[in-house]
Amino acid sequence: MKFTLSWLKDHLETDATLDEILYALTDLGLEVEGVENPAERLSAFTIGYVAKAEKHPDADKLRVCQVETDGGKTQIICGAPNAREGIKVVVAKPGVYVPGIDTVIGVGKIRGIESYGMMCSEREMELSDEHDGIIELPSGEIGQSFTHWLEENDPAKVDPVIEIAITPNRPDALGVRGIARDLAARGLGKVKAQERASVPGAFASPIDVSIDADATEACPVFYGRVIKGVKNGPSPAWLQDRLKAIGLRPISILVDITNFFTYDNNRPLHVFDANKVSGDLRVHLSKGGERMVALDDKDYTLDAGMTVISDANGIESLGGIMGGAASGCTEETVNVFLEAAFFDPIRTAHTGRKLKINSDARYRFERGIDPEWTPEGIEHATRMIMDLCGGKASEVVMAGQMPDHSRAYKLDTDRVQSLVGMEIPGEEQRKTLTALGFTLEGDMAHVPSWRPDVLGEADLVEEVARVASLTKLEGKPLPRADVGVPKPVLTPMQKREQAARRMLASLGYNECVTYSFIDQPSAELFGGGSDATKLENPISTEMSHLRPSLLPGLLQAAARNQARGFMDLALFEVGPAFHGGEPEDQQLVASGILVGHSGPKDMHAARRPVDVFDVKADAEAVLNAIGAPAKVQILRGAEEWWHPGRHGKVCLGPKKVLAVFGEIHPKVLTAMDIKGPAMGFTIWPAEVPFPKTKSATRPALHLRDLQAVERDFAFVVDQNVEALVLVNAAAGSDKALIQDVRVFDEFSGPKAEEQMGAGKKSLAITVRLQPSEKTLTDEEIEAVSAKIIEKVSKAAGGTLRG
Repeated sequence: MKFTLSWLKDHLETDATLDEILYALTDLGLEVEGVENPAERLSAFTIGYVAKAEKHPDADKLRVCQVETDGGKTQIICGAPNAREGIKVVVAKPGVYVPGIDTVIGVGKIRGIESYGMMCSEREMELSDEHDGIIELPSGEIGQSFTHWLEENDPAKVDPVIEIAITPNRPDALGVRGIARDLAARGLGKVKAQERASVPGAFASPIDVSIDADATEACPVFYGRVIKGVKNGPSPAWLQDRLKAIGLRPISILVDITNFFTYDNNRPLHVFDANKVSGDLRVHLSKGGERMVALDDKDYTLDAGMTVISDANGIESLGGIMGGAASGCTEETVNVFLEAAFFDPIRTAHTGRKLKINSDARYRFERGIDPEWTPEGIEHATRMIMDLCGGKASEVVMAGQMPDHSRAYKLDTDRVQSLVGMEIPGEEQRKTLTALGFTLEGDMAHVPSWRPDVLGEADLVEEVARVASLTKLEGKPLPRADVGVPKPVLTPMQKREQAARRMLASLGYNECVTYSFIDQPSAELFGGGSDATKLENPISTEMSHLRPSLLPGLLQAAARNQARGFMDLALFEVGPAFHGGEPEDQQLVASGILVGHSGPKDMHAARRPVDVFDVKADAEAVLNAIGAPAKVQILRGAEEWWHPGRHGKVCLGPKKVLAVFGEIHPKVLTAMDIKGPAMGFTIWPAEVPFPKTKSATRPALHLRDLQAVERDFAFVVDQNVEALVLVNAAAGSDKALIQDVRVFDEFSGPKAEEQMGAGKKSLAITVRLQPSEKTLTDEEIEAVSAKIIEKVSKAAGGTLRG
């Protein structure tokens, strides 16, 4: 929405400066998007007097002028045909920027004679396209600022143009008067009274109007009148200046008047050439398939249900959007039919979008205009047409009835404090609403017809707070419900989630935030993709199912990075995974992947491909950070998307799985276009048991002062027996006494089979015994060793190597 400062002052009596107005507009919610102030770019130009002008000795078309300025007499060489002695001119001194030629004036020599400035034309100052000669001023004092002279003699040329952004809920601000009303409510002046421009009819209108029964919702009310004997032509200078300033092209005085009221009072109008209208006008809904050439000279084919205005020959106008070319006004127009109607916003919007017509009328009707100003609007427009074009007006014809948009809401002055947090006296609230056009009867506030956005008590509070300025809001701490140390804000699970994020980030992983929706093929690779997790209305086919795991999103992110040349990746995500469509089927998961190598290339050959033990260490670090027990079991038997021989489950028992780590199965990597092996892990924080006792302090540190004992065992087992089986069996022999079990040697291959038999290998483990009450005796150590041998033999079929 554009308007000029002088146009605003036609409706607002104010002494506020431009800066004060701009600040208030933005603060009121009418954000200022731009200001074009010609006075700023012309402020350095002054008025001079040509005391003497002589022909240049070396150029026939140049004159050497002696110009009196505020800095004394200055020599300026000028080639304008009207440069002569005795005229007042506009002078640009050295150092002044001339916008029309995009040049900073300097001291120069022209054909050997120095010139200390420039005398300007209108085009050089971007005042008009006139450049046949320099500006000649009829008045003015030597040294006077040219902008001050323009303000006194031609203010339109230095009138600031303001552009504001209009939100969809403020159609009243699409008229200059509505903007003035807001500023007056803020206290920046007083809205000028708008006189009623009633024009009595001199004769009965020869054109009548009717609205079909099925179109009363699309066009509830329609006013019109004929004006005979008008003289169409160019608009007066003041009207053209205003329209040009806001970016509109003056067309003719009749059309310009309708455009003026569109921006002045948010009242779109239309004028038909009455001599081109056959019979009466009828407002109805289109049947579909009709064609009409609009004023933009485009041919439109209408759909059924569009609001149209027809005469005996056919459709003449699209209601609320654009008139037809067949009945448009030209310079030969002498009789016009002036239309002022109210059209349904929703139907107008649908029609405009379908036909792809963007017009000022549509922009306003689809947001909502003031229906009650419709009869006032036709009277004001009639008066302006008669004043500028002459003619006589008929009586007003009316069809339909004014829609009832009256409504009232209770003004609860205490709700400003509860809803906004501002303390505004009740009397000031009532004064604000009155200034905005609301009518107060007791505690009931009647909404003005030009505010379709006010639909409840909260909207009244919003208006009061908006005018009072939300910049006055002060932050106040909420009162404490309980005295003393406040309770934790985060739940234990939220703290656990936070700890997992921090640990993974500290390990060098980059956090990803991927969609919770993935495609069905990717979901099926990780045990999902069923109808239970299928979205009823997916965004796209690539987001059709809830993710059963975080790994698909991380692998897709890795594939995108590899496609762009980033081959070494460490990514993680903490978020929900879904195994069904019910709330209980959602669980929090922390997952990460490693792809590529452990680091960049270096001269020490420290770079190596990532392996299973990298993700194992990272998963254990996260488990430790979220409070998992130190003693856990590593078991096989994870899902099929893990490599069958290169993965492990971190468990507290066969059924209590805390995490899974390992290499992603090659078939999954192929399906997801991942180059090279990829390691990953998944942790379920909710499966980690919470401490039985809750305390803000750490438990006491228990140090054991007794000597630990280590014993080595070498077992002969089958080639397919995993070392983990031995470790778990040995650790379970005496959980209270055995502190740690480690594998330190493996002897396999042809030589091992020669010594131990075909299909056999040797695994050596170290068992650390840590007593807590007394030093172990040889008998006690031997008894534990016997248990270890028995357990390993039973679990792995191993025998002690001799």
